[in-house]
Amino acid sequence: MQIDIWSDVACPWCFIGKRRFEAALSTWEHRDEVEVTWHSFQLDPTLPEHYDGTEIDYLASRKGLPPEQVRQMFAHVTQQAAGEGLAYDFDRLVVANSLRAHQLLHLAKAHGAGDAVKEALLSGHFEQGTDIGDVEALVAIGTAAGLDAQEIRDALADERYLPAVRADIQQAQELGVNGVPFFVFDMRLGLSGAQPASTFTQALDQARALSLEDAPAER
Repeated sequence: MQIDIWSDVACPWCFIGKRRFEAALSTWEHRDEVEVTWHSFQLDPTLPEHYDGTEIDYLASRKGLPPEQVRQMFAHVTQQAAGEGLAYDFDRLVVANSLRAHQLLHLAKAHGAGDAVKEALLSGHFEQGTDIGDVEALVAIGTAAGLDAQEIRDALADERYLPAVRADIQQAQELGVNGVPFFVFDMRLGLSGAQPASTFTQALDQARALSLEDAPAER
């Protein structure tokens, strides 16, 4: 089974959704049949490369909400993240455009390190105060996953993976994806949001059943 997941490394629910999906997959009896592919998506492509302000400032401004309401939203998502073993720290979070991080992800995917770099980017952004728009921060993440430092710098400088990022975003638009995380099972079944693990298990079962229904009968 092929599972395609669109997400943004600057999306707090995407990390929570990743954990819940992984929890479901780890106990699913057919997990060895599954191949997961991560795809790029940007919740806010207009965000400057570096934003001089806190995440509270950014969201309050972008959504037109009172700062106190944003703090309450952060408290809620932090609590949800903690339930999945994640330690979000919005006070340390560096607001930055995720476009470079997505290019690093495609480089990592080309070297079979996509999952490790995806995890490191999400953890760095939400738990460790890493600037995901900074080249050297991305080099550190990439090299920790086994990538070559100079290749990372060259790829980010000439933006060789930018077309792949754009293609992911275009495909998401064609599929009608307007929010992430978004999970597509064998291009048959779509599931939006950081659903409970049990919902992911149901989706896995349903997608497999559909696949078996469509399989040619043995002669």
